Amino acid sequence: MTGIQALERIAPTQPMTSRRVERREFEYQCHGTHTLIAGFNVATGKVARQLGQTRTEDDFARFLSPIFAACPAES
Repeated sequence: MTGIQALERIAPTQPMTSRRVERREFEYQCHGTHTLIAGFNVATGKVARQLGQTRTEDDFARFLSPIFAACPAES
């Protein structure tokens, strides 16, 4: 699980010139946060994902339930 912030730089990035490196402003405006929960199936290459407003144990359990339901039972 990870939190993602929607950020916007306050000033535009200054492009690189022949005598200067690219300059990027460090100040930004925050537009809120979202939570991304993702899982990668290495056998199929598919990614399961869930976006939400909160990051709780219940959210993680809700994400895992259909994944565990789709797994075959062990012999």
